[in-house]
Amino acid sequence: MKAVHIITGRGVPLRRSDVDTDQIIPADWLKRVERTGFEAGLFSTWRDDRNFVLNDQKYAGASILVAGPSFGVGSSREHAVWAIQQYGFDAVIAPSFSDIFRNNCTKNGLVPVVLSEAIVNTLWELIEADSSTEITVDMKSLTVEVPSAGLTESFPMDAPTQHRFLNGLDDIGITLSHADAISQFEKSRPAYLRTN
Repeated sequence: MKAVHIITGRGVPLRRSDVDTDQIIPADWLKRVERTGFEAGLFSTWRDDRNFVLNDQKYAGASILVAGPSFGVGSSREHAVWAIQQYGFDAVIAPSFSDIFRNNCTKNGLVPVVLSEAIVNTLWELIEADSSTEITVDMKSLTVEVPSAGLTESFPMDAPTQHRFLNGLDDIGITLSHADAISQFEKSRPAYLRTN
């Protein structure tokens, strides 16, 4: 996965709470064997409604999804994260995420940002008032900034997850970063237990 330091982009106000993974990517999309093309299935049931926010051209090309509380609840499916990323989003801001969805985000390079409901409401209002409003997510300082509104808010993230994003490390990358220690351990084992 690629390293993430700063994300700057426009936002999409998804004024919905308790968005589950089946709403993010319906189950019929899980039959695909490829790991690409999921953007067409993102919120596909809701996109049948021409008034759904992703159908509004003023938000075309936005890279930050701003959602309500309990985003990503329901079954665990990495496909939900893939669909969001393949559609063009680099981060999701919400007051809360399901633990499984958040974990899938961090393992695939989609930044899950937790901000209070009050700040999310402020972001929705700013974006709806001016769809060109830029939001910056800084992974080093763990802040969200909207320069045009003079808004800067910190968000929580544990140090290992922050390290993962800043260095572009998926689970395999993290394991490989310990390659020397693993090799030393293997050499210290009896010959009949060694893997090579």
